[in-house]
Amino acid sequence: MKRILSLFFILGIFVALKAEHIAVRIYTTANITLLNTSFDLGSYNLYANDTLLIDSLIGTGHSVEFKAIEGQVNLSVDGHNYGRYNKARLQAIDSACILCLNPANGKQRTYEGSMDIRSKNGRLLLINDVDFETYLAGVAQSEIYGHESDIYRVQAVISRTWAMRNINKHAAEGFNFCDDVHCQAYHNRCIRPEIMLGTLASTGETIVDASGNLIETPFHANSGGQTSNSEDVWKNAVPYLRSVPDTFSLSMKQAHWSKKIKADKWLNYFAKNHGINTKDKNLRDSLLHFQQPQRRADILGVRLVRVRMDFGLRSTFFNVTFDSVRNEITLNGHGYGHGVGLSQEGTINMVRQGISYDSIIRHYYTGAYIKNDRSIEEEVRTENLTRHIETIIEEDRQKTTQKKSKQDDWLGRLFRILDREEREEVYDEKKQDLEDDWKYEW
Repeated sequence: MKRILSLFFILGIFVALKAEHIAVRIYTTANITLLNTSFDLGSYNLYANDTLLIDSLIGTGHSVEFKAIEGQVNLSVDGHNYGRYNKARLQAIDSACILCLNPANGKQRTYEGSMDIRSKNGRLLLINDVDFETYLAGVAQSEIYGHESDIYRVQAVISRTWAMRNINKHAAEGFNFCDDVHCQAYHNRCIRPEIMLGTLASTGETIVDASGNLIETPFHANSGGQTSNSEDVWKNAVPYLRSVPDTFSLSMKQAHWSKKIKADKWLNYFAKNHGINTKDKNLRDSLLHFQQPQRRADILGVRLVRVRMDFGLRSTFFNVTFDSVRNEITLNGHGYGHGVGLSQEGTINMVRQGISYDSIIRHYYTGAYIKNDRSIEEEVRTENLTRHIETIIEEDRQKTTQKKSKQDDWLGRLFRILDREEREEVYDEKKQDLEDDWKYEW
């Protein structure tokens, strides 16, 4: 029993002691009716209707096919058909397990943890049962780009805050979150160790208001130079979601955009949809020469968020120029997204300029601050994991031309290092890392 408990604490790699597994629906918007699953790392048990069907599916030689048929899930393993069931589950039985999902009409993805499969409305409903911190690393990877770990630390902090505040968002449907914009993007496991470094560094950190309550943490791609007040986009004014200058977003790739629209179409839209008398010269000129030196909430009383939605614009932050010869207007826009809260490209630029992650968060969420609930035990474990992951990153940096197998994945290598550490073995870097090298018996 002592060995099992020890392995649980050491190999429960990214789970904060207060956190639990969460259930995340994946491929939420895709119509998946047929899914082939293979195993990149670790061992899995296959359950059908809560009964163990096959134990210890391991290695790349096995595959499981799930097919939605008449409200049930048909199972085939390595080409052998096992029939239909109401539900199925691939249960991870190792600490480092990676599933490779290949839907017939969707993109390949990989996930850690276990997978529940049901059939609903003629398609497969896929739910990833995963450690909370592992989920956050996947979210950080899906939501933002860059190489610096602090970029992902910022994203992990705001994503953890949102998740803890909205933990029961889909409880009535049998899971916590979906993987679409309705919740947070979660389109793959964390495949880059520098992203996990940022997530680990953020362990226990959330953003709270002056009263110590978790805040809402909206973010967007690029503010275009100035963020929005919450009430200019949604209904309520929130004290920590104030408009702030954001020069850091201006030099980034999604800072500017333009769109041409026929002047008659533009004017008719305001006349027919919003009752504006476009025959009035002053009103007409206001629409054809609209300017926003600073972000505004409306144009002639019409909410800019409505205009953005109806014309499919990248943002509400734009100026209008009129070409009387062509009888068309050009919207010269700034930024991408709703503009409230944190600008992701502004964050990327700030990190690259050496600005600390907590200063970035305080810049975008006015008056809010970071609360750290990390325990001493979590601190020790995080430092240990960080040291090992940094070593793996450095090894990869020195072996850029070496072809890697799936067993060379950073998570598998970390698992083997921690297993040796638990067995108090001295790591011999000349020793070949084979699958059998890190198996153990209970």
